[in-house]
Amino acid sequence: MTLLDRILPRLVKRGTLTLDTPGTAPRRYGQPDPAFPDLTLKLHDGKVARQIVLDPRLGFAEAYMDGRATIEGGDIMDFIALIRGNNPWESGRDIEPRSTFRKVTKGLSRTLNQWNARAASKRNVAHHYDLSAALYDLFLDRDRQYSCAYWSDPSIGLEQAQADKKAHIAAKLHLLPGQKVLDIGCGWGGMALYLHRTCGVDVTGITLSEEQLKIARERAQAAGVADHVRFELCDYRDVKGPFDRIVSVGMFEHVGVPNYREFFRVCHNLLTRDGVMLLHTIGRMGGPGTTDAFTRKYIFPGGYIPALSEILKGSEPNRLITTDVEALRLHYGLTTRAWYDRVQAHRAEIEEMYDARFFRMWSFYLAGATAAFEHGGMLIYQLQYARNRHTLPITRDYMTETEAKLRAPV
Repeated sequence: MTLLDRILPRLVKRGTLTLDTPGTAPRRYGQPDPAFPDLTLKLHDGKVARQIVLDPRLGFAEAYMDGRATIEGGDIMDFIALIRGNNPWESGRDIEPRSTFRKVTKGLSRTLNQWNARAASKRNVAHHYDLSAALYDLFLDRDRQYSCAYWSDPSIGLEQAQADKKAHIAAKLHLLPGQKVLDIGCGWGGMALYLHRTCGVDVTGITLSEEQLKIARERAQAAGVADHVRFELCDYRDVKGPFDRIVSVGMFEHVGVPNYREFFRVCHNLLTRDGVMLLHTIGRMGGPGTTDAFTRKYIFPGGYIPALSEILKGSEPNRLITTDVEALRLHYGLTTRAWYDRVQAHRAEIEEMYDARFFRMWSFYLAGATAAFEHGGMLIYQLQYARNRHTLPITRDYMTETEAKLRAPV
C-alpha cells in the first residue's frame, strides 16, 4: 500500500475516485454521489505518486502539466472540485491551537516570499500580465476585465456581470464630474475608460505591465479621450497627487504584506482631504496564510492573498477611515468558471499560441482558483476608505441609487 492509498480514503468520501497506477490493480475510493462524477486518476509512471505525496499541490500540478497524470471520466475542474468539495473550508472540524514554531516559520516564509521591491514588482507583473494579449482575448470579456465580476444572478453571463462590477465600484466611489481619479493597477484600461465615460471624471491609470500600458493607451486614443484618461508605466510609490478618488482592482494581491503600511501611507497622502478610496482584492476568510508553491512558481510570483486583519493592520495607522466593507463570497467562483469554460473552448488556439503543457497549466490554474472560491477559504473584499468622516453620505443608500442608474444591459 502506497501513501496515496492511505491519504485518498480520507480525502474522497462523496463521489468516487479510482486510482490507476503502473503495475498494480486499480483501487476505488469514496461512494457514488450525484454531486460528483465518477473519476479515474491515472498515473503514467511510478515516480508520480511519490512526487504528489512529497508536495501535493506542486507535485500533482507538474505531473498533470507534463501529461504524467491524467483524469478520466471528467476534466481537471471536476477532479479538483471532487477533492476540495469533500473538504470545504467551513467543514466544522474542531480547531486546534497552532504551535509557536509553526506560527514563526509560516510568518517568516510569508515575509520572504512577499518582499516586493520595485524591481521585483515589475518583474513579477511581467511574468503574468505581459503574456500575449491574444491569450486574454480568448477568455476575458470584451472589456478585458481580469478581476472578479459582480453576479446579481448566475444566469446573466460574463459580459453583463463584468459591466455590473464596474457600476458597483463606481457607485462606491461617489464620483462627481471633473474629479481626478487614480486607478492603481489599471490593467488594459477598462475601468478608467468606464469611469470617464459614465461619470465624467479624469483618470490616471498606472501599471507595471508594458503590454497592458500599450493597449490601454491605444484604447484611450481610439475613444478620443486621451486628454482625460491617461496611462503611465509607474510604481504606485512614485505617483504625484493629489487625487479626489483612488480605485484599485485586483492589484493589492501583488503588494505583499511587508509593504501594506507603505501602500496605504502613499494612498492617504495622494488623496485630497475629502478623498475616497475603493480597494477591491481577493482575500482570505480566515487568518494570515501563505501562497501555495504552484501559484508562486507558475502564476503569480510574489503574489499573496491577504486576510482582512492584514489589510486593516496596514491601513489603520495611516488615518484612513474604513467606511464600508463588503465580502463577495461566491462571485469569483462564477467568474473563474466562465473563464475556464472559455479556455477549454479555445484549446486549439492556446496550444498553437504556446503548447499543450501551457494549456494544461492554465487550465489547472483556473480550476484551482474556482475550487478555492467554491470550497476553499477565498473570497473578494471591497473596502471603502475616506480621509474625512463627513465626506460620504450618512447611509449607504447612495450606493444603491447610483448603481441602479449606472447599470445598463450589454
